Amino acid sequence: MAIYRLLENSALGLGPKEVNCIIEAYEQTLHTLCVKDRDDPLTEMIAKKIIGIAQTGVHDAAQLSTLAIKELSVR
Repeated sequence: MAIYRLLENSALGLGPKEVNCIIEAYEQTLHTLCVKDRDDPLTEMIAKKIIGIAQTGVHDAAQLSTLAIKELSVR
């Protein structure tokens, strides 16, 4: 899964709580967008967007998901 690989290979310095929040936001976003194929290139774009938003200090899964969907302009 894209999010796990990106988190593994990053030096973000996030704690377990933040990582769990990012993963929850990722799963929530995939569900909201009805993305079932985990090999879809969209999954990596979503993961990168969520991680980028989390780096700005947002650590609420629902808010991360909402902002990622908005920034991706996916409806």
